[in-house]
Amino acid sequence: MSSPPSPTTPTRRHAGLSLLALGALVASSLTLTAPTAQAADTLLSQGKPATASSQEGDAYAASAAVDGNLTGTRWSSRWSDPQWLQVDLGRSAVLSRAVLTWEAAYGRSYQIQASDNGTDWRTLRTVTGGDGGTDDLALSGTGRYVRMLGTERPGGYGYSLWEFQVYGNTDDTTPPPAGGAVRVAGSQGNWQLTVGGQPYTVKGLTWGPAIADAPRYMPDVKSMGVNTIRTWGTDGGTKPLLDSAAAHGIRVINGFWLQPGGGPGSGGCVNYVTDTTYKNNMLTEFAKWVETYKAHPATLMWNVGNESVLGLQNCYGGTELEAQRNAYTSFVNDVAKKIHSIDPDHPVTSTDAWTGAWPYYKRNAPDLDLYSMNSYGDICNVQKDWEAGGYTKPYIITEGGPAGEWEVPDDANGVPDEPTDVQKADGYTQAWNCVTGHRGVALGATLFHYGIEHDFGGVWFNLVPDGLKRLSYYAVKKAYTGSTSGDNTPPVITNMAVGAASSAPAGGEFSVNADVRDPDGDPITYKIFLSGNYASGDKRLIEARWRSTGNGAFAVTAPEKLGVWKVYIQAEDGRGNAGIETKSVKVVAPPVTGTNVALNRPTTASSFQASYGECPCEPAKATDGRADTRWASDWSDPQWIRVDLGAPTALRKLQLQWDPAYAKSYEVQVSDDGSTWRTVHFTTTGDGDIDTIDVAATARHVRLHLTARGTGWGYSLHEFGVYS
Repeated sequence: MSSPPSPTTPTRRHAGLSLLALGALVASSLTLTAPTAQAADTLLSQGKPATASSQEGDAYAASAAVDGNLTGTRWSSRWSDPQWLQVDLGRSAVLSRAVLTWEAAYGRSYQIQASDNGTDWRTLRTVTGGDGGTDDLALSGTGRYVRMLGTERPGGYGYSLWEFQVYGNTDDTTPPPAGGAVRVAGSQGNWQLTVGGQPYTVKGLTWGPAIADAPRYMPDVKSMGVNTIRTWGTDGGTKPLLDSAAAHGIRVINGFWLQPGGGPGSGGCVNYVTDTTYKNNMLTEFAKWVETYKAHPATLMWNVGNESVLGLQNCYGGTELEAQRNAYTSFVNDVAKKIHSIDPDHPVTSTDAWTGAWPYYKRNAPDLDLYSMNSYGDICNVQKDWEAGGYTKPYIITEGGPAGEWEVPDDANGVPDEPTDVQKADGYTQAWNCVTGHRGVALGATLFHYGIEHDFGGVWFNLVPDGLKRLSYYAVKKAYTGSTSGDNTPPVITNMAVGAASSAPAGGEFSVNADVRDPDGDPITYKIFLSGNYASGDKRLIEARWRSTGNGAFAVTAPEKLGVWKVYIQAEDGRGNAGIETKSVKVVAPPVTGTNVALNRPTTASSFQASYGECPCEPAKATDGRADTRWASDWSDPQWIRVDLGAPTALRKLQLQWDPAYAKSYEVQVSDDGSTWRTVHFTTTGDGDIDTIDVAATARHVRLHLTARGTGWGYSLHEFGVYS
């Protein structure tokens, strides 16, 4: 069924009849009959049970509007808005027309709605600007119950209908979706997903590229043996993706996003106990797209929410968290009921990332047809948790693959130790084996992720970053098709190592080496990338300055920014494949020979932040020899920081380790008495990170006079080193 059309003015068969004219007709011997229906139409409503929101008196009952008497009997409501009249057709029907013959008290604005259960309604037609008489409305939809919902009257009376006639047929009530209805068939522990009565195992991937690029990538997805893709959101822009999927014989799990989606730290914080507006809006929105896409040949099922039971812990705690989780899963059940009332031919599921969410679904969401779970390194424990929980519904894995950041141990630099290409490929193989190993319960998986982003997360999880096929790509293909025989596969990188991994000097070179081989003997070309995700939060991969030193060895120039970086070797075979390996490297300040005479000496400043973030950030923290503490000034110009060396000292170098709040313009000044200053260095092009400055002077006091900030914050130094 299509989504509700835009408001319209009804087609008029008779002009509005005045009470005087109508009375004359009644007094005459003329007999009025129902408007002539189209040949394929059958009058379904006459004589069927009818009810209404109200009636003006016993003589104006709802049944009078479906008794076939166009001029002698009528239903009339109380004099208020809204009001409704509904008829039970006795069975679901394909609806084609509704004919409303109004008495003088007509509806200016109203809706014609249909329902399968008499509770959940969908709008088939919206009318505004009605002017009475007889309204003949074309309908497109199905339902057992049909009602007129009046929302605006033209005057002080109520709503009054001589006759409410619904036309259609019951020969072919609900056309099955193209390819057949989708069912969760079978019984406890022996379930099977079926499409058109045929067994269907979900062999899928989550979808990453832009919808506009679906025709470009869908053939490749199909070639991997994939029969299903999963989305996280469904709206008016989804149709081209569904169309492309259907053209390649691929089904789609249509997702609906609910806050706080994506687990802890994601989305927003809705109050599912009290926020009825949000819930009603989502229910209406989801119903609209179910109406729109339920008959699309690509639709496999509907997926309500993503990781929200887990994610609610980011919003609430204690007993309130429990109340919210119960309210959320109860709302998911409301959505499932609504979807089933519109589309009985596609299952409804809901995804979380924690099997601890399943007891909430078991208690509060009985209308779900199956459960869904996002699980990576822990995927083989899903079966154990399902069995221990005594659940009575099957499940699918909606995300899965190699272990994620949150599951792996930290490396020597204190950041998650990313699996190798070989380990990632094994992760997909293991994931699929665990899914297929839970026979009769796990109905398949959409593994993560057919994505093309070439960034920190893309290299960790994407099968085709920048369009390059990984070992993981071929692992999934083998899982789904049983073979990769004849495929040209990527270079394999092993034993990657980084020299000075915990002490690479900023701006200096560090070594990287690995063993690289290509299974097909293709010539290999290399690229080296850096990611500042852990140092600055920038997830991009930026090509490094590097040079080959032969036999899989490289000299790479470290960035100026201190912190832990990721360095990547990318080996390409010229056949569309790539091996990508990564290790961390800790960038430190370049060593300075000599003695830091400012270390732990008395340090003062024009200002400091007493409370902001990790502050207090006193001046002394810039001369304490620690890169994890800092001085931070007020957010204004100018500012200064100075250190007393205790005695006149021959100075040779300064090294400034800036926090992101750096100085664009500043002077290095020295003094013998702390009052009279002379400038020994200045710049107007500072760019932060590390400044190593040659100085030739003798003085007791050294000061930075800071005149222009490089950011909107103040000035902040991790270290103010002065070397003799």
